Amino acid sequence: MAGLKPDEFAWIRMDEPRQEELQRLGEYLKLHPLAIEDAVQAHQRPKQERYGDVLAVAVKTLWFVERTADVETGEVMIFLGPSFALTVRHGADDPTVEAARRFSQQPEMARLGPAGVLHAVTDVIVDAYAEAAAQVRTDLTELERCLFSPAREDLTERIYSLKREVVEFRDAIQPLVPVMQPFTTARDDWPRQVAPYFRDVTDHLTRTDTEVRALDDLLASVLDAHLAKVGTWQNDDMRRISAWAAIFAIPTMVAGIYGMNFTHMPELDWRYGYPCALAVMALGAGLLYRAFRRNGWL
Repeated sequence: MAGLKPDEFAWIRMDEPRQEELQRLGEYLKLHPLAIEDAVQAHQRPKQERYGDVLAVAVKTLWFVERTADVETGEVMIFLGPSFALTVRHGADDPTVEAARRFSQQPEMARLGPAGVLHAVTDVIVDAYAEAAAQVRTDLTELERCLFSPAREDLTERIYSLKREVVEFRDAIQPLVPVMQPFTTARDDWPRQVAPYFRDVTDHLTRTDTEVRALDDLLASVLDAHLAKVGTWQNDDMRRISAWAAIFAIPTMVAGIYGMNFTHMPELDWRYGYPCALAVMALGAGLLYRAFRRNGWL
């Protein structure tokens, strides 16, 4: 770029630019039209592509909204040329602000050229991944506590909602692992000193990816356990209903017999026939109630 010394480069930061703005800048920086299209649309999976002497890297940003327990995603497209770094951000979270702060506090990163910008931005994004994973883990721990509490609370919707967020998390982080791997080795197109920095970022990314996989598997187990517990509740309800039906069957049977109104029936003319029938009903129901209580049905 004009006006820059051989050891200098420009870092251009754009937030949700319009098509015309990025088109004009792309023509000046000689960006490929497909790269400009990807940066404007902002619906890319994590990837890296080379267009001539320009390297384009797409990375998903991610943050956890504690109020709604949602995982929100955005995107940052990073273009690295011989003398420039261009970051195009979409979404509410802007990792380039923190990346610029770190970049200014580490002069050695500036000496690494545009590759240092890629490291700074991806380092901030991966740190945000780890923070979001920790918050998801906290929510999952709370779900487990509710699941194994004595309270009968239907957690199916909460579990499914959190699992859906973890799937979105996984879709952002897993494709990024192979994208970052090539940066961990020496490359001809940038300083060799940058490789250890990318190895550190990739190591953090791999650990977070492993944790997200574990969270996804654990959520599946939690959902299975909850469904099993719901099945147990239903079995308990059916046993209680069956027990009460059996208890009421005895009074119903006796009342039904004496309600047939035949002329010759036992105890019809006995003075204590009615109290005796009530006593038989109560005794039979009481014995069944005691038996069901003893067996844990009531």
